[in-house]
Amino acid sequence: MRILDWNGLSSAQRGEALQRPAAADTARVTAAARDIIERVRREGDAGLLALTEQFDGVRLEALQVTQREFDDADRAITADQHAAIERAIDNIRRFHATQSQPALRLETSPGVICERLSVPIRAVGLYVPAGSAPLPSTAMMLAVPATLAACPVKLMCTPPESTGTANPAVLVAARKAGVDVIFKVGGAQAIAAMAYGSESIPKSDKVFGPGNAYVTAAKILVAQAGGAALDLPAGVSEVMVIADDEARADFVAADLLAQAEHSPEAQAILVTTEPALAAAVRREIQRQSGLLSRTAILAQSVNAMRLIVVDALQTAFDIANAYAPEHLILEIREPRQWVSNISTAGAVFLGHWSPESLGDYCSGPNHTLPTYGYARSYSGLSLEDFQRRITVQELTPAGLQGLGPTARILAGLEGLDAHAAAVTIRLEALR
Repeated sequence: MRILDWNGLSSAQRGEALQRPAAADTARVTAAARDIIERVRREGDAGLLALTEQFDGVRLEALQVTQREFDDADRAITADQHAAIERAIDNIRRFHATQSQPALRLETSPGVICERLSVPIRAVGLYVPAGSAPLPSTAMMLAVPATLAACPVKLMCTPPESTGTANPAVLVAARKAGVDVIFKVGGAQAIAAMAYGSESIPKSDKVFGPGNAYVTAAKILVAQAGGAALDLPAGVSEVMVIADDEARADFVAADLLAQAEHSPEAQAILVTTEPALAAAVRREIQRQSGLLSRTAILAQSVNAMRLIVVDALQTAFDIANAYAPEHLILEIREPRQWVSNISTAGAVFLGHWSPESLGDYCSGPNHTLPTYGYARSYSGLSLEDFQRRITVQELTPAGLQGLGPTARILAGLEGLDAHAAAVTIRLEALR
């Protein structure tokens, strides 16, 4: 864990300070994901069952979660856990419901009516990973907008536990959020099954959800080969905290550790104007990490943390915009006044009392966010990602007479005489 003086770094050293972990053996991962996809397409359910036994160590008789498994899951979690899931779903639903857009209708020229309609994607596949930890929060974040969008076919895949069933909290969260067609399949094979279909699993038009390198590779591959569109690049978790002299070292350390515990490759960076705070945060990270359970993961991710000291808050925001973090936390004086300085971030958390953990679980906005710098061009998941926009155009005879000549001239500029003829034949009919 290094404390770095930004002003004392060369351009190359600054680039290194913001360097994300390199993707491990990308060519090998992509090749393995391609082999898995081809096997699923070739063998269907039989291939999925074999791959589940190979990668998850579980021999299943059937892929789909049964009613009995749902009932057992309901009984497996406590009343307080049920209530927490329901409250989180309520906030997520309320926030995403506000994103619904009414149909647009505009007369762009006299007699030329243009509209835009939002319609649900026909079939969506939702992936909930369960590698180092089950993620009922992801089940909620995907199922709620899919349900609000009224997608006719909604299905979910999640890896089985050693008992042969899916994680109970994931099942409860998914069903409460509106998805009750769930299959016990994980990894790249789950993405392949949802993208191309099998005897048991319906084909999806778009797949959603985070995952490991193999899942990410599979999502990219199926989107390129007639399978299913993907939502966004969502990989290793990351956070950047900007802090000034009002920040508490224990709060900052806790926020950094909350992301660092996700995986050994998770990235957590502090940018602060206060050298003393950086030193205090380093001490707090060492103290707090000793109290946490995921010590093997933290031993690696904490070692890769960077604590960067800058001369001014504006420099900190320049660094944040260059880095484009998945999560950006502002533990500074009057943080809202700085929001307009942010141009690239997946999600922003303002002030000392807004831990990123609430965004992960229950505040309302979606926690499926772009990572690895993709926040420069992608947004976090929203209701619109589960919909398509269709435009509708209608011209009256007067509208065609008024605008048609413009289209004919433009068609002539492009040398497309059939385009011009489709207008001319109608204009002549109106004479």
